[in-house]
Amino acid sequence: MVVNSAYYTYVWSELREKQAKLAKRVGVRGSPRCEAIRTCWIFEGLLLTFNRVNQLLLFPDPRPLVERLGADFFRQAPESAGMYLMRDAEERILYVGKAKNLRKRLCSYRVANPDTLRKRHLKLLRAVARIQLELCDDEKAALAREAELLLALRPRYNRAGTWSSPQQFVAWSVEESGLLFSVTQHVPPGWQFHGPLRTGALSLRAAMVRLAWCAMNQQDVSRLPEGWFGLPRGEVLVSCRNNDLRVFEEMSVQLQSACAGKTNEFVSWLRERTANLTDPFTLQVRDLDLDRLALLNKVAATSTSGPSTTISTR
Repeated sequence: MVVNSAYYTYVWSELREKQAKLAKRVGVRGSPRCEAIRTCWIFEGLLLTFNRVNQLLLFPDPRPLVERLGADFFRQAPESAGMYLMRDAEERILYVGKAKNLRKRLCSYRVANPDTLRKRHLKLLRAVARIQLELCDDEKAALAREAELLLALRPRYNRAGTWSSPQQFVAWSVEESGLLFSVTQHVPPGWQFHGPLRTGALSLRAAMVRLAWCAMNQQDVSRLPEGWFGLPRGEVLVSCRNNDLRVFEEMSVQLQSACAGKTNEFVSWLRERTANLTDPFTLQVRDLDLDRLALLNKVAATSTSGPSTTISTR
C-alpha cells in the first residue's frame, strides 16, 4: 500500500504537536521517558492512519440520499433560509427542519457514516425518499414556521418542539416571614404574578429569588441557602434578618414594576439597594440575574399568544 507523502507529512506534524503537548504536561523534555512516549505516539498514529486509509479504500461511507435524489439536488439547493421536510415513499413526513442556508444544511446529510451518526439518524436517512423545500424570508421566519409545523405534524423523527408546553405563572406573595415565590399553572388568590409563560418560568423565578435575597439581606451570595443557584422546585421563601414587612412589600412592588416592563427603573433601584456589596462574585451574579430577568421577560412576551401581564389578584 502506498501512502501519499503530503498526507504522511501532515500526520507526522499532528503527532509531533500532540507529543509536544504531552511532554509539556508531564514536565519532561528530551528524557528517555519522553522519547518512549513519542515513539508510542508515532506507532499508534501510523497504525490508525493505515487502518483509516484501508477503510476508506475498501468501505466507502454510504450515501443513500445522494443515490436516491442525485448529486444535482444538493448542488442546486437554494442558499437561502427555509424549511426542509423529509418524506418517505408513502409521502409521510418523517422529519421537519429549518436552516439559515438550505444548501449548506442539506449537504450535511449526504454522507451516512455509521461511526459518527446515531442509529436513529441513520435510520432516517435510509427511509427518506423525497425532500420538500419551503423558502422563508429569513431565519426568524423559518424558526416560526418550524415551530408551527412541529406542533401540527409531530413528525416521527423530531423530538423537540412536537408538544406544546403548559402555560405557567411566576407568582409571589408577601407573608409575615418573607416573600414567597412559586411557579404554578393556577395563581392562588391574593398573589402577585407574571405570565402566562411557555418557557423560562423556573429560570425567571430563580433569578427573582436571588435578586430579592441580595436586595433584602444585602449580603454576599455565598450566604445563599443551598440549592438557590439551581432551579429549586416548589415554593421558595425569601426572608431577611429583621423580617420587616415594609421591606417585603417594597420588594414586591419593585418586582411588579420590572415584570411590567420598567426594567431600567428596577435595575437602578436594585443597584442602589446593593451598593454596599463588594464581593466580585456577588456583583457578577447580580448583574447576570438582572440581564436574565430582562431577557426572559422579552422572550416571554414573544412566546405567548397575548401580552405578558403582571396583575394582583387581591
